[in-house]
Amino acid sequence: MARKVLVLGEVREGSLRNVSFEAIAAGKTVAEGGEVVAVLLGDNVNALGQELIQYGADRVVVVEDEKLSQYSSDGFSQAFMAVVDSEKPDGIVFGHTALGKDLSRKIASKLETGLISDATDVEVAGGNLVFTRPIYSGKAFEKKIVTDGVIFATVRPNNIAPLEKDESRTGDVSKVTAEIKDLRTIIKEVVRKASEGVDLSEAKVVIAGGRGVKSADGFEPLKELANVLGGAIGASRGACDADYCDYSLQIGQTGKVVTPDLYIACGISGAIQHLAGMSNSKVIVAINKDPEANIFKVADYGIVGDLFEVVPMLTEEFKKLKVASS
Repeated sequence: MARKVLVLGEVREGSLRNVSFEAIAAGKTVAEGGEVVAVLLGDNVNALGQELIQYGADRVVVVEDEKLSQYSSDGFSQAFMAVVDSEKPDGIVFGHTALGKDLSRKIASKLETGLISDATDVEVAGGNLVFTRPIYSGKAFEKKIVTDGVIFATVRPNNIAPLEKDESRTGDVSKVTAEIKDLRTIIKEVVRKASEGVDLSEAKVVIAGGRGVKSADGFEPLKELANVLGGAIGASRGACDADYCDYSLQIGQTGKVVTPDLYIACGISGAIQHLAGMSNSKVIVAINKDPEANIFKVADYGIVGDLFEVVPMLTEEFKKLKVASS
C-alpha cells in the first residue's frame, strides 16, 4: 500500500542532523513505494532542502518564519500542522531526539492518533508495517503495528541506516505559509553547555568515563582517545554527580540513550541505570580494575586493568593504525 509520508528534517546550528537522513530511510519503508516528503521548519532553512532530496526525499516542504529561529513547542507545532493540513499524509516520521520527543507528542495529540516512540527498526512483514522498540530499559523488545489512523513514529538515532547520498538527485522544494501566533513561550537567549566535537547522541564512537576516572582531569586521557577515534565523550551518572563533568554528558536511564558502533566504558561499574542508556551499542568494550564489575556482563570485550594505563596504550595503538592505513 503506497503512502505519503512526512519526515521532519531537524536542523541544528544551520546544518541538518544525521538523524534526519535516518528518518528518511525509515520513511521510505513506511511509504511502501509512495512519496516521502521532507519538512523543514525554521528561519533561512530553504537552502538545506536539496540535501534531504539527495538522501532520498522525493520533495521538500519548507515553513520559514523568524519566530521559528529557535525551537518552541507552540511555534513548531503550528508550522508542522500547516504542512499536515496541506499535504494530508498517511504517515509521519521524526527522529527520537529532544526536539522530536517533545514535538511528536504534541502533533499526535492534535491529530488524535497513536505514536510509536523510540523505534529501532521498521519492516514490512505479513502485510503489515512492523515497528520494533525497546522496553524495560532495553532488556526486551516489542513489535508494534498501527491498525488505524496516521502511522506516526520516532526513530532512535544510529539504528536505521540512511540511504546512500546521491548528489545527482533533484526534486522540488516548495514553501507553505503558516500563521505562527499566540506563542506562550518566547526564547530570549540560548546558553549552550554542549560538549565540543561530535554530538554524543549521534556519535559512532563513544568513550565514557565513570567514577573510576577519579577527577575532572581523569577525563583527559579519554578525550585524547575520543579525538583519535573521532568519537564523543560520555559519562555515567556517578561521574556527573561527583562533578567530574557536566550532566550534558550523562548516559543512562535519566540521561542520554546512545547506540554507537563502538562504546568504550572506562571505570564504569555497570549500574542497571547506566546500562539502560548504552546496552544496545553494537560493540561494547569495558575497562575496569574489578573483574566482577557488572559492566563485563554486557561487554563484548573486557580489559581488567587500570584505565590510566590501558587507555593511553589504546590511544597509541590506534594512532599507529591510523598512520599505517593513511
